[in-house]
Amino acid sequence: MKTLMNRVAVITGAGSGMGKAIAMLFASEGCKIVAADINPGRLEELKRKVIEQEGIITTITANMANEEDIEHMIDCAVRTYGTLDILVNNAGIMDNFEPVAEVENALWEKVMKINLDGPFKAMRSALKIFLTKGKGNIINIASVGGMKGGVAGAAYTASKHALIGLTKNTGYMYSKSGIRCNAIAPGAVNTNIAETIDFAKVTPLVNDRIMAGMVLNPRTGEPEEIAKVALFLASDASGFVNAQVLVADGGWSAY
Repeated sequence: MKTLMNRVAVITGAGSGMGKAIAMLFASEGCKIVAADINPGRLEELKRKVIEQEGIITTITANMANEEDIEHMIDCAVRTYGTLDILVNNAGIMDNFEPVAEVENALWEKVMKINLDGPFKAMRSALKIFLTKGKGNIINIASVGGMKGGVAGAAYTASKHALIGLTKNTGYMYSKSGIRCNAIAPGAVNTNIAETIDFAKVTPLVNDRIMAGMVLNPRTGEPEEIAKVALFLASDASGFVNAQVLVADGGWSAY
């Protein structure tokens, strides 16, 4: 029996990186996928690969900064598959490593909308379904940046700290309702998130305070490694794990 047979999952940021790896692994384990991403071309490539492995997938273009897109994404799961069992909030962007004095309002608001507001609104929509069913599973992709202060800029760090707080509160508050909510805190992973960084804005202060710590990272992880952690949290094997943060960083944050 496949681990997630006949379950339905919405996965954001599914067009590449960790989201793509999670979608492909979940589909191979019998899960019906609603894959959301802002890039339709990447979604088409994901869809082709999932169908090649005889998986079941629906794709939807969605901007996690747009509440209508989020509502449409959750509704799509119910319209297409009749229900929703798992929500994976993976979509996120970086922040140029800028400390507080250098952060402009536009960047702060953009990072918060995608990294925090988007997951919050997706969770709120999903919970309406989960509370009716009496069960459900939320997995938020946070970061070691949500547990430490010196691996990213102020906006990204704040957004991921807040996402971890939201995860813990949600898991605790709905623990008697058959609902689990956990987070994964990856370290450095080989994804395309660097596309959201303007390296021309990396200042001497950033090089001194943040980049010096990067050399302590033992290695860069692969998206497939994070996907296996997500599969564990999505499965019944983790049934007693709730309101927790599972760090997957190769030991980087142990220093």
